[in-house]
Amino acid sequence: MLDYRLSDETEALRKTVQEFAREVVAPRIGEFYERDEFPTEIVRQMGELGLFGLPFPEEYGGGGGTYFDLCIALEELGRVDQSVAITLEAGVSLGAMPIYRFGTEEQKQEWLPRMCTGEVLGAFGLTEPGGGSDAGATRTTARLEDGHWVINGSKAFITNSGTDLTGLVTVTAVTGTRPDGGKEISAIIVPSGTPGFTVGKRYSKVGWNASDTRELAFDDCRVPEENLVGQRGRGYAQFLSILGEGRIAISALSVGLAQGCVDESVKYAAQREAFGQAIGRNQAIQFMIADMEVRASTARLAYYRAAEKMLRGEPYGREASIAKLYSSEVAMDNARYATQVHGGYGFMNEFPVGRFYRDAKILEIGEGTSEVQRMLIARDLGVG
Repeated sequence: MLDYRLSDETEALRKTVQEFAREVVAPRIGEFYERDEFPTEIVRQMGELGLFGLPFPEEYGGGGGTYFDLCIALEELGRVDQSVAITLEAGVSLGAMPIYRFGTEEQKQEWLPRMCTGEVLGAFGLTEPGGGSDAGATRTTARLEDGHWVINGSKAFITNSGTDLTGLVTVTAVTGTRPDGGKEISAIIVPSGTPGFTVGKRYSKVGWNASDTRELAFDDCRVPEENLVGQRGRGYAQFLSILGEGRIAISALSVGLAQGCVDESVKYAAQREAFGQAIGRNQAIQFMIADMEVRASTARLAYYRAAEKMLRGEPYGREASIAKLYSSEVAMDNARYATQVHGGYGFMNEFPVGRFYRDAKILEIGEGTSEVQRMLIARDLGVG
């Protein structure tokens, strides 16, 4: 029989992160969110707690855990705030994981110990201003010249790319032409501060306001030839595999938001009185909250299943897309219902559900839109 009970070690991790989220993140994150400011101090504490090293081996300074451990941490953080949760998700899944999966031993030794402790954040530059879901439409170029890659182009919507902790961005670039005439796309590490590498201003966003997101520009930016990550011409394929894992992580993030909406609605329904009684005594409110719990619980099972298949070494692409699609839409639905339960107060930023409502929509877009997930699921089923 399937057993989705957490191991003692993972349950201890969950409780530790839950306590950190409630006692450290929750009391302060609203200030950062409203100031549109990256919470550097909180992120450093997450590093000290070992969260950035969860799925990496101890030899690189990691915690020796699994990707599922990361997902459990993301859910608990996302239950309180999405900005700090996406900072962790991007720092691990998009920043450190490409180096761990595909980097040379020298690259791993140079970067991973500092990334595992949160001393350094990494980012991945894939999306371009005219690309969006068509990630293969890369226009950024990199040519070899005197033992260096010379990079020109731009990237858009890059998380963790301009914080005080950011140490590198791994970018995809066209490095030649394949035998079939298509683009040869490779991945290259660009350390922060490299001449010719310009980090734009923080975007003014609808949500995730305490997360760092920027546009990047490269103008004859030169980095050593050995900064190539993995095989030349395999950059796009490498990143597709990273995205597969990332969809499970985004699903966990979404479940956190969906469950956070339940938490806040239960609490508010017990406290708020109208017409002489707590609003939680009204069946309309009870049914809304019950439906929210059903959605959150079902979405959790979806990402657990995808993570289980990934850890077993089985094909998990369809399950990852199902989990990402369903849980992100559940997060959006629960944010809407939670705002309704709170009434006018749900439209106030001082209440967590106000942030949840603003944060939920991007979950249906980032790391593959809902439309892309449906396309991938249908394709895996042999449709079309």
